Amino acid sequence: MSLTESDKGRGASGTVPTFGVEEEFFLADHETRATVARAPDVLKRARDLLGDRIGPELFTTTVETRTHPVGTLDEMRQELRRLREGLGAAAEEGGCRLVASGTPVIPFRGQREIVEEPRYRQLAELYGPFVHDDRNTGACACHVHVAVSGREEAVRLCNHLRPWLPVLQAIAANSPFQDGRDSGFASWRALHFGRWPHVGPTPPFRDAAAYDALVDTLIASGMLQDRKHVYWYARPSEHWPTLEVRVPDVNADLDVVLLLASLTRALVGVLLPEVRRDAPAPDVVDPLLRAAHWRAARDGLRGSGLDPLTGRLRPAPELAERLIARAMPALEETGEAPFVRSAWGRLRTGGGGAERQRAAYARRGDLRDVVDLLSVRT
Repeated sequence: MSLTESDKGRGASGTVPTFGVEEEFFLADHETRATVARAPDVLKRARDLLGDRIGPELFTTTVETRTHPVGTLDEMRQELRRLREGLGAAAEEGGCRLVASGTPVIPFRGQREIVEEPRYRQLAELYGPFVHDDRNTGACACHVHVAVSGREEAVRLCNHLRPWLPVLQAIAANSPFQDGRDSGFASWRALHFGRWPHVGPTPPFRDAAAYDALVDTLIASGMLQDRKHVYWYARPSEHWPTLEVRVPDVNADLDVVLLLASLTRALVGVLLPEVRRDAPAPDVVDPLLRAAHWRAARDGLRGSGLDPLTGRLRPAPELAERLIARAMPALEETGEAPFVRSAWGRLRTGGGGAERQRAAYARRGDLRDVVDLLSVRT
């Protein structure tokens, strides 16, 4: 049975949860377009305007934004635009540009710099070469948070979301370049970030107690630094009654980010009734799920995707349209269906982020053109 045949016709939850988005960005020098380590200066310049909605990441080449929880897609657009414009203006003042790409386009060539925070220093000590590798200047993702009733519900939702996350990954693929060369993947970030031992598909859990027990064991083993270090593709928040989906690349095109946020919330909306009536989650074999994520990273939307429930390759756009159809009851409920149809139509016709990056490079064979495209669209 394919991803959608068993789900067809099931309705939404009857409630519309709030949602939020985190975006991570690289900084690129205004003149050379190479990735630069100026996050502390840029964040200082933007702090008065954006407050705690911005922050650092592991390396000083990257910055992060965090929206407030909102209830509508229009509010989400306003939040994301305000944060991008404020942080972008601060970057310009500091002689650099804000760039939305999952991996650097023109790599950083200076001394490796880690943000001056104790937790990041401990991370560097724990993981050593994963942090200190000269080619590692970070990876930039987009995280979508959806409000749920509590931790138990979040954990059980993760079980039901597992087969859908490779499709979201394919829609978001926006990192074809690595170390100044085309990697051959639509999302090299997925491979690059996936080297860390605590990154990958979320295991299925019976309940929140089983989730917590495994996380505690992994911390005791030394593989995880703390509970915040669970980097599975979906996870419950440690502080709020929310579910976080972590699999997408960051995207320069704001409509793609809004499409991902809308689809994620809608999937939660249509899956919640199954969770609440204790319906069994799809039985997904872990190696096939990993293969589906690998295929999504390689092909994005321009190729094939793997249905993890059947092991069969299908055109990637077909899998995306199945996901949209599955989410449609909740999209109709929120009034977001017209936007999703329109945004998906543009994405299918014009290509995703990886295709746009490659097209910009193909015009003159100059990576600076890719950075220019991304910084303008960001």
